Amino acid sequence: MRTLRPRVRAPRGLSGALSAAFATFALVASLVTAAAPAQADTMICEPFGTTTVQGRYVVQNNRWGSSATQCVTATDSGFRVTQADGSASTNGAPKSYPSIFNGCHYTNCSPGTDLPARLDTVSEAPSGISYGFVGDAVYNASYDIWLDPTARTDGVNQTEIMIWFNRVGPVQPIGSPVGTATVGGRTWEVWSGGNGTNDVLSFVAPSAITSWNFDVMDFVRATVARGLAEDDWYLTSVQAGFEPWQNGAGLAVNSFSSTVETDGTPGGTDPDPGDPGDVPACEVSYGTNVWQGGFTADATVTNTGTAPVENWQLAFTLPSGQRVTNAWNASVTPSAGSVTATGVSHNARIAPGAGVSFGFQGTYSGTFTEPAGFRLNGAACATP
Repeated sequence: MRTLRPRVRAPRGLSGALSAAFATFALVASLVTAAAPAQADTMICEPFGTTTVQGRYVVQNNRWGSSATQCVTATDSGFRVTQADGSASTNGAPKSYPSIFNGCHYTNCSPGTDLPARLDTVSEAPSGISYGFVGDAVYNASYDIWLDPTARTDGVNQTEIMIWFNRVGPVQPIGSPVGTATVGGRTWEVWSGGNGTNDVLSFVAPSAITSWNFDVMDFVRATVARGLAEDDWYLTSVQAGFEPWQNGAGLAVNSFSSTVETDGTPGGTDPDPGDPGDVPACEVSYGTNVWQGGFTADATVTNTGTAPVENWQLAFTLPSGQRVTNAWNASVTPSAGSVTATGVSHNARIAPGAGVSFGFQGTYSGTFTEPAGFRLNGAACATP
């Protein structure tokens, strides 16, 4: 770096000399500050090397399916793949998963993370992602959400949710397609299967999504509704990156953010709407659209009492042969038998005289019938 030597006119007298000295010092300091570079990017070429960005997220190279060299460069806001040698068969596993994460992955926990967190204590988990894609590679851009029955910080979790933001080349998710679902206001092709160590539920975008802000819990609740997790399980990590099969240099996570909002109380707060002994008064309207082997149900729960109902839960029994495949505006668990619809963050409170609506899609066998009754936070509801 070339040293800048500003010229300062020689003053007269001692005070002038001191003033000039301070002026010289200030000018040099300002020039040095202006020329100081931003924090240098960090290149990682070790197969499982990691580094921290933004003081809160971990970038990992995570090369596990190939012995060829892969390097990622961590930036202030994400990472980019700078070298991606080798290839893997497109009918098998990818060669790596370079990614950035919040939470815990094989004992490595991101600084200050709120994860693992029990699902029924999480009100929302907002996240933002911006991807940079390339055309001369075979890969998917995958956002992974990991769930486990325990607050596990090491090893493989029981259920993996994958959100495929983009796929290039002849690759497909684990398992087989099981239909479509609307989650987070978008329509997805849904695949379900397992890889021998954990269950995998994949939501595949019909076209590339370069950036999106969304609530991770929308996908978690959709997974619980399908019976692949329970409300007393734990969210252990959220990760955004790529699964390359061939090449991959130039792929980038331009930016990533993830937070988890919890109330700290398993099962939420006391569902009692008022003083001890208060019982909610309610009415439920339940409408269906039925076709051969499938149906949708739309329900409206009205609070006919004088006190608000907080953290509402509507219990009912699905007739034999019916099974919930996905739900909206509520979490419906388990997927069959005696189920409970639970309000989500934006509709968890029902004011007196007001109502909330939710719905779900399902399958059935035999003769289709509707549930015989409903209970709101333990109280029987009227049906029109």
